[in-house]
Amino acid sequence: MVVVITGGSSGIGLETAKIFAKDKQNIVYALNRKEIHEPGINWIKCDVTNSIDISNAVSEIITKEKNQINLLINNAGMGISGAIEYHSESEIRKIIDVNLLGLVNVTRAVLPYMSRGNKIINISSVAGPISIPFQTMYSVTKAGILAFSNGLRNELRPLGIKVTSVLPGDTKTGFTASREKSVDNGRYGDYISKSVSKMEKDESNGVPAIKVAKKIFKVSKKKNPNTYYVVGSSYRFLVFLSRILPKRLVNWIIFKIYG
Repeated sequence: MVVVITGGSSGIGLETAKIFAKDKQNIVYALNRKEIHEPGINWIKCDVTNSIDISNAVSEIITKEKNQINLLINNAGMGISGAIEYHSESEIRKIIDVNLLGLVNVTRAVLPYMSRGNKIINISSVAGPISIPFQTMYSVTKAGILAFSNGLRNELRPLGIKVTSVLPGDTKTGFTASREKSVDNGRYGDYISKSVSKMEKDESNGVPAIKVAKKIFKVSKKKNPNTYYVVGSSYRFLVFLSRILPKRLVNWIIFKIYG
């Protein structure tokens, strides 16, 4: 099976690539900017915001693998925090380009080489269905991934190509340290710093990346996957509550936790 993973240089992406690489029947390609040297993982330098990089990477893969890609895992992503009014337009464009547009463009490039029984797994987040204050743009992109996945799922249904999403909650990775932060001029008092600190503390105490990777691997084996899978029983319960409780109440609870 030919497996393509974006953002495979660290965290969830790297752990996922390692799991697939353990099975010698899998041919694993990691598409990311940072070079990696891991047994069984073929690294191709690729910035998902660069359409030429994407085209070149996919061309290299299909040339080597006889025009087939069996599994695409869209994992590349970034985060920014702070109040919306402090975000620059370039910051907003960057997170949309990486988290959403990059995912769409990689998918578009890979789809012509997928066929019945193949799968696409998009990595969203619990922050998709449950928007987090002062990480609003991150939540926007992750909600966008869910919408994209659901629409694409039905588009590809006649072709027999399966699409699903995996929604991690707080996960202990280098993502926390690499999150970009907008400048705070004090207008919100200590609301922003407390909110971001709370999120970072939860992430540092979160599940290890390998647990999310194992879930992704398990989902890849399902013949008919659900529309999405939440990692962790507590997060599944939280997402379930967000669906059945009044939205106003859910929004208030999130404010009390992260606002």
